[in-house]
Amino acid sequence: MAITADERDTIEGLLGYHFREAERLDEALTHRSLRQGTEGPDNERLEFLGDRVLGLVVSERLCHLYPRWEAGQLSKGLARLVNAGTIQVAAKRLRLGEHLRLGPGEEKTGGRDKKRLLSDAYEAVLGAIYLDGGLAVAAEFAERTLLVPAMKAEVDALERSDHKSALQEWLQERGLEVVEYRLADAAGPDHEKTFEVEVWHEGKQLSLASGRTKKEAEQAAAKLALEVLLAS
Repeated sequence: MAITADERDTIEGLLGYHFREAERLDEALTHRSLRQGTEGPDNERLEFLGDRVLGLVVSERLCHLYPRWEAGQLSKGLARLVNAGTIQVAAKRLRLGEHLRLGPGEEKTGGRDKKRLLSDAYEAVLGAIYLDGGLAVAAEFAERTLLVPAMKAEVDALERSDHKSALQEWLQERGLEVVEYRLADAAGPDHEKTFEVEVWHEGKQLSLASGRTKKEAEQAAAKLALEVLLAS
């Protein structure tokens, strides 16, 4: 049985995309377990296509964002951003599991929450969008629903470590020069001294911050410098 018109409207609202050919959405959300022993398409072919589209979109984006990266760095970046875990998160965010069409066996074994089924469904939907609307539309969908959140998660993970290490790792991953920390000022009596530290990168001052110790000031300045780089 095909997806109802009301359910299609709900799914398209979650995806942020309206299909011109509705049967593509039906196919993308139909797992092979529903078709065992019967005629009709499932989402494996679309998943195959969507996997290639996703790899192309993210690879192109990484090449654009990080022109100094070598092939090995690009491959590592692609692997971090595109894997079963990040794709599953994107699928859950879009609530694809609620709308998968599964056979009785997968229903009983929790198929709607399985990482593999969810990641396959996401790639199948992407493949369906590519066929229905073209590469530019598919690329916009992939960036909005997976790439941007995945990249933000990478930055958030860095920021949970100490800020100097986070800044250094961010620069190293992009093949950029290391920063220089300069003590700008140290004022006040010994028991209440305040330190001001500047962060310089490639001849440009990125930030200035203060702290009760030089180390504290460096950490604060590194945090501000990373924010500046991320916003540039």
